[in-house]
Amino acid sequence: MTTLNSKIPQGPIKDKWTTYKDKINLVNPANKRNIDIIVVGTGLAGGSAAASLAELGYNVKAFAYQDSPRRAHSIAAQGGINASKNYMGDGDSDYRLFYDTVKGGDYRSREANVHRLAEVSGNIIDQCVAQGVPFARDYGGLLDNRSFGGVLVSRTFYAKGQTGQQLLLGAYSAMNRQIARGKIEMFNRHEMLDVVKIDGKARGIIARDLITGEIERHSAHAVVVATGGYGNVYFLSTNAMGSNATAAWKIHKKGAYFANPCFTQIHPTCIPRSGDYQSKLTLMSESLRNDGRIWVPKNLKDAKAIQEGKLKPTELTEENRDYFLERRYPAFGNLVPRDVASRAAKERCDAGFGVNATGEAVYLDFAAAINRYGTEQAKIHGIHNPSKEKITELGQAIIEEKYGNLFQMYEKIIDENPYKTPMMIYPATHYTMGGVWVDYNLMTTVPGLYCIGEANFSDHGANRLGASALMQGLADGYFVLPYTIGDYLADDIRTGKIPTDGPEFDEVEKSVKDQLDFFINNKGTHTVDYFHKKLGLVMWNKVGMARNEKNLKEAIKEIQEIREDFWKNVKVPGNLNEFNQELEKAGRVADFLELGELFAKDALEREESCGGHFREEHVTEDGEAKRDDKNYAYVAAWEYKGKPSEAKLHKEQLEFKDIELKTRSYK
Repeated sequence: MTTLNSKIPQGPIKDKWTTYKDKINLVNPANKRNIDIIVVGTGLAGGSAAASLAELGYNVKAFAYQDSPRRAHSIAAQGGINASKNYMGDGDSDYRLFYDTVKGGDYRSREANVHRLAEVSGNIIDQCVAQGVPFARDYGGLLDNRSFGGVLVSRTFYAKGQTGQQLLLGAYSAMNRQIARGKIEMFNRHEMLDVVKIDGKARGIIARDLITGEIERHSAHAVVVATGGYGNVYFLSTNAMGSNATAAWKIHKKGAYFANPCFTQIHPTCIPRSGDYQSKLTLMSESLRNDGRIWVPKNLKDAKAIQEGKLKPTELTEENRDYFLERRYPAFGNLVPRDVASRAAKERCDAGFGVNATGEAVYLDFAAAINRYGTEQAKIHGIHNPSKEKITELGQAIIEEKYGNLFQMYEKIIDENPYKTPMMIYPATHYTMGGVWVDYNLMTTVPGLYCIGEANFSDHGANRLGASALMQGLADGYFVLPYTIGDYLADDIRTGKIPTDGPEFDEVEKSVKDQLDFFINNKGTHTVDYFHKKLGLVMWNKVGMARNEKNLKEAIKEIQEIREDFWKNVKVPGNLNEFNQELEKAGRVADFLELGELFAKDALEREESCGGHFREEHVTEDGEAKRDDKNYAYVAAWEYKGKPSEAKLHKEQLEFKDIELKTRSYK
C-alpha cells in the first residue's frame, strides 16, 4: 500500500502556511507570460482561480459548459459565506473557525488544510467587498452576519438574494477584465472529456464544443479541474441538472486518486419531493434555521390527521408540538450541523410523525420569530399596547427583509403562504465532501494536475458546515492555488509551448471519439435518464442517509447490473456534430455508473459512522454517529485499476496534534 505524501509543512499549525509561502519557488513576471494554464470549470473556485492566475500574468484557458461563467452552479448557494472576522465580538477567531470546521466534519479532515482555510477566510471578505459584492450591512454601515448550523458564533456573511450569485458576479467581473486584456481565453459551451498526459505530467485536455460537436485539443503546462461535486449520482439532488462528475472521474481514470466518495452531505432544509417526474430538489437556505423552529406533532394521531389533510399545523397547540432538535440538542437547537439535523428529521419521519402526504416532511415554523421581531419593532416605533395584528405585520416585514426571496420561491412551488402556514422541509442530497485526492499544494497524484473547490476531497471532513463551500472555493482560487501552482511551474519556464500534434493527444482524442460514436450508433431501447433514475433510486434507498452492510452489498451488485444494461441498451438520439444534450448526458451517466459503485464500496469499507456517513451498525446508545478513531482516522484514497470493484485503497493517516479527538456533542 502506497503511503500518500500530503506535503504538509512542518512546524506549529499557526505558522505552517506563512512559512510555506516564504520558502516556495516563484516564477518572475516575465516568465509567467510564457506559461499556459487550463482551468476547467468556472464556478467560484475555477472563476476566482482563472482571474487570479491571469492577474499574475499567466496565460489562462478557461472552460465552462454553460453559456458563460456567471451561470456556474455556485449561483445556487443562497445563505452566505463564512469568515472569522469576529465582527460581532462574540468570540470568533481563526482558531474557533478551525475548531468548528474540524469538529463539524467529525474529525476526518486535515488539520493543516483547515487552519489555512480559516487564516485566509478574512481576506476573502475584503477581496469581495473591494469587488463590489453587496453584502448585507447593519445600521452602522458595517457588514452584517449571522450564525449557521454547528457553531456558536455569527460568522456567515451574506448578500440579499443568493449570496453565491453575488460572489460569482465578483469573480466573473475579475475574469472579464482579464478576458478583455487577452490573458484569459474563454471557452463557453465546452466540456472537458479527458486529460492528456505527456511523460507522466498533465499537459492538456480533449474538449467538445457543445454547440457544434467539434472535438478540440488544448495544451498547457498545468491543468486545474474545478468542476464541482458529484451529488447528481443520486439523480435527484439540490444540484443543477448539468452538474456532473465527468472531468473529475476522467482524471481519476488517468491516475488521480479518488478519496472518501462515501462522504456526502444531506441538506436538512429542502422542499420535499413531490412526485416521480422531478429532475431537481429545491434547496432552501440554511439561514432559515436562524429564525425558523423545526417541529413535528407530538402525537401520532395528529400526524396522521395532518397527512390526510384533516388537520392544519396552525391548529396544533404548543404542548402538542415536538420541537425535536431543541429537545435533543439544547445547546444548539435548530442550528445543529446538517448531518445531525437531517438524520433527526429522518428518524421522526420514519417513526410516522412526518407531516406531508407521503410522511416525509417536518415543519419549519416562523410564527415565534414573527412575534419576537414584531414586539421589538413595536417598542422601537413607540407603539404602546400593539394589537396582535400589528405585531404580526411588523414582524412579518422583518422576516420578509431577511428571507423574502426564499419565502416567495416556496410559495410559488408549494402554493402555501409560509408567513401564515409553517414551511415543510425534508433532507436532500447536497454537497459532496469526497472527491479527487490532493496534497497541501492542491495537486492530485498526477504531476501538473490540480483540483480545487468541491471537486477535491475537501477540507471539511465527513460533513461540511453551512456557508463553508463558498469559503473553500474562493480560498482555493484566490489565495491558495496562485501560490502553490507557481512552485511547480517554476520548472517549466524554458519548456515552451506544448504541441498538440503528438501521439499522446492522438490516443486520447481517439478514445473520446470512439465513446461518442458508440453512443450515437448503439440504437438501444432506453433513454439515458432511464438509467440515471434507476441508479439514483439504488443510491437513495441503499446508500443514502443511513447505510448497512446488507444494503451496500446489494447496491454494488445492482449498480453493476444497471451499468451492464446501460452499455447494451442505452439509446442516444441525434448526431455527433450538433448540439446534443442527450449525448452529453450519456457520457456523464456512464461516469456516475462507475462512481456510484466506488461510492458504495467506500461506504462498505468504512466500518464506522462519522458525519454524513452513517452506518446503522455503528451508533451510540442515543442513536448518534459512532466513530472508530483507532481504525478509521484516515483518508481513503482509491486508485483506479480498470473496474470500481478492483479499485486499490491507499490510506492517508490523519494526525490530530492541535485538536483533541472526542465524541461530537451538540447538547
